[in-house]
Parts: sequence; C-alpha cells; structure tokens
Amino acid sequence: MIFTKELFDRAKETVDGRRMAAEAAAAARMQAFQAEAPEYADLRHIMIDAVKKAVASVELDPESAAKCVLEQQERNLRAQRDIRALLRAHGLPEDHLETKYTCSICSDTGYKDTGLCECMIKEIERLAFEEAGKKSPLRFCSFGDFQLDYYSDKADPTYGCSPRERAGQLLALCREYADDFDVSSPNLLMCGETGLGKTHLSLSIAGEVIKKGYTVLYNSAQNIFNELQKEYFGKGEARGQFEALALGCDLLIVDDLGAEFSTQFTDAALYNIINTRLNTRRPTIISTNLGLPELENRYTRRVSSRLIGEYLTLRFIGDDIRQIRSDIQ
Repeated sequence: MIFTKELFDRAKETVDGRRMAAEAAAAARMQAFQAEAPEYADLRHIMIDAVKKAVASVELDPESAAKCVLEQQERNLRAQRDIRALLRAHGLPEDHLETKYTCSICSDTGYKDTGLCECMIKEIERLAFEEAGKKSPLRFCSFGDFQLDYYSDKADPTYGCSPRERAGQLLALCREYADDFDVSSPNLLMCGETGLGKTHLSLSIAGEVIKKGYTVLYNSAQNIFNELQKEYFGKGEARGQFEALALGCDLLIVDDLGAEFSTQFTDAALYNIINTRLNTRRPTIISTNLGLPELENRYTRRVSSRLIGEYLTLRFIGDDIRQIRSDIQ
C-alpha cells in the first residue's frame, strides 16, 4: 500500500500510544501487587541480580563463566516460579504482572523482522479510509430509515408488481447482502431513475459492512474520477494512494455512475476499477440512473459487458421519492 509520511506518523503515534498504555498499566499492577505482597520485591531483586551476575561472568574463564551462567539461570527460574506461586496465593492469574500488548507479534512497536507489522499497516489503512470517506454521508442512512410508504402500491404492468412491492423486495435483499457480507459477496448494479432509494440502500449496506470490520470506500463516480485524475497527473508523495484504496478495499461503492463528465481518462479509470476488482474478487456496488441499454451506449463494450454480465442487477421503479417527501412536507 502507498501512504504518505503524515499517515505513517499518525499511525505510529497510535501504535506507540498503545505500547505506552500497556506498559503503564503493567507498572501500575506491579506497584499495587508489591504493596499487597512485600515479598515480591525480594523475589524481583533476585531475578535482577541473577541477570547481572550472569552478564558479569564474561570476565571469568570459560569454564567458570559457563558454570556461573547455569547457576544464575536456575536462580532466576526459581524466583519466577516463586512469583507465580505468590500470585496464585493472592488469587491472581500467573500472567497478571506481564505487559499485555495489543499486538503480540510486535509488542506494539509497529515493526517485526521483515519490516512493518500487520497492526501498523492496518492502522495506516484505517486512517487512509477515514480520510477518503470524510465527505461521505455514511452516517446518515440506515435500513431502519428506509420508508416504503412513499412508494406507490399501484401495480406497474411492465414489472408485474407495484413500486412498493419492489422496494420491499430490494430492502430485504440489501439487508441480507449486508448481513451475509464477506469478500466473496456478489457485485451489485443498482439501476433506476433518480430519487428511488439507490443511494440510501447502498449507504445502509456500507454502514453495516463497516460495523463488521470490513474496509469500505464510498463516493460518487465523479469524485472518484477526480481523485484518480489528480493522483495520475500530480507529483505529490501520495500519488497512487487513492487508487490503491479504490482497488484494494473490501467493498467499493460507486454512486451515480453516468453523471460524471466522460473523458478517455474516466472511461479507462472505470474499466480499470471494474476489471481489477473482478479479477481480485473484491465486491463492488454501483448505482446509476441509466438503464442497461443506456449503459451499453454510454460506455465501451468491455465496460458494459462486465457490468451486465458480472453484476447482479437491482432495478428500482416508481416516482421520485425525494420529490414526494418534499411535496408532503
């Protein structure tokens, strides 16, 4: 993953804070236990003294040094056993005095033998997605706010059901999608006129998926292409960061596809996003006001064929709900 120095520094500050908090908590437990069991101080002194004498043995001849190291190791181990027994006698677990780091791999340093620890990388990713989603209205939608009453209950002869029935079916499907979401979930193509709930349901899915611990990037098609274009033609240290997020997140939601200003760059960027995420089996949700024939006319065949052939199409029907709400209010 590509990331800026600012993101790295912020992530390092978080990881360092975890380490200092864990060590401070361990020190507080040690101090409290020593006050409760004064003999702990003597046992701890024996352990420290044993280590010092083992280190000092390097000044002795090899045979004496080896004998000294073995003696001090045994002395240290006896003190450790006595401390564990003392903890049990006071009704405490044997690991009570150990420092409990958040990450057992790197002990909250952020590094391991091969470089950055996974915990550090995850924190950088979290911050990156946080930055990318600051303008996203994720917090404003939920399945519980999706109101079916605004949809007409008059049957649409084209679809054999009413807009309200179709909206109820789509609500149930999207709930199930969010409940069962994992990285093998299908891609969704939400089609229909403006104001029929496509954005509401896609954002509701996003909110639930985020709660499950997955990474989600949501934005309009225009904003996504703008960010990609700035990176592509820019020279900053963050070049490629947004693209890495869009291609690598667990769930990408592209809202209002078709409303963007179409150029050779946007067409190429859209194909790259769709094709890469299909090849890496990462689910994508795309909403659009365009119908399938319009998608075929608007985009290249290699884009439209993937959208129509590889995405589960959810067709929204009815009148503009936002307008109906406005008229009622």
